[in-house]
Amino acid sequence: MTQFSLSNEQLLAEVRTVFDVQSAAISAHSKALGDEYLQALALIKNCTGRVIICGMGKSGHIGKKISASLASLGTPSFFLHPGEAFHGDLGMVTPQDLMVLISYSGETDELLKIIPSLQSFGNKIISITGGVNSSLAKNSDVVLDASVEKETCPNNLAPTTSTTLTLVIGDALASVSTVEKGFTPMEFARFHPGGSLGRRLLTFVKNEMRSENLPFVNTDTSLTDALLVMTETRTGLALVMDNGVLQGVVTDGDLRRFLISGQTINDTLASDLMNKNPCFISSHTRLSEAEELMREKHIKWLIVSDDGKQIDGIIEWGQ
Repeated sequence: MTQFSLSNEQLLAEVRTVFDVQSAAISAHSKALGDEYLQALALIKNCTGRVIICGMGKSGHIGKKISASLASLGTPSFFLHPGEAFHGDLGMVTPQDLMVLISYSGETDELLKIIPSLQSFGNKIISITGGVNSSLAKNSDVVLDASVEKETCPNNLAPTTSTTLTLVIGDALASVSTVEKGFTPMEFARFHPGGSLGRRLLTFVKNEMRSENLPFVNTDTSLTDALLVMTETRTGLALVMDNGVLQGVVTDGDLRRFLISGQTINDTLASDLMNKNPCFISSHTRLSEAEELMREKHIKWLIVSDDGKQIDGIIEWGQ
């Protein structure tokens, strides 16, 4: 086991201090919010170009995350390295773009060097800085204060509390801008097609349904044989058919309740136990709607059919 110079209690106390200091900084800024946030949100809302984030070092790392959050929540955005910008990448910037420059000191040389160009282009500038009287702040249209009393670094040097606060400021801008835009879950899914939400909202039932090896039985099939079909097809229901037309459904829940009641399974037919009005859904329905229906009806399997008679397939909850 690793040996530490501090006791376990002392180590946990140090960890707790980091949480406490950073949460206190966030809380303090939350209570001191002013019109500058309204101004920043207005600039984002009225931006007809992209919101471009710039920052060096740790501020740059935070800036990349803020840019990613803005983009995923419906505000076109990208991160621009200020050093690269000074050497040609300013060509990516158009006059319609809004610039968000991040520097705790407000005196980061690489950022200050590109400000004259941005001003000549006509770009609006939001700065996130701990130096509210810095060169960066003086050349910004809106200044968001990110100053902190102390970093959680033992030497009060490495950006820790300040970067956390900057990230929260960026998240606030991204999240509230989404509210202002009326950004919907469907729009979010379009930007996240690989995620679970994107899959549910953008995928149709026909893409996920099972259309082969279906648990078909006839109306005169015994419950014993129906159970064997359900077992062989590894499904939780049997589709009771007559001349290719659905007559009803027997589920594993139906079978359990029947057996618990003490009745004899061998003398009972599928048609005796089937539900004649089962739930079904069209193959052209979104997967999210199918899952919502199964959740509402407390069922695990759903029949896929356009008319409730001809079977296209079945779909399982949580497959």
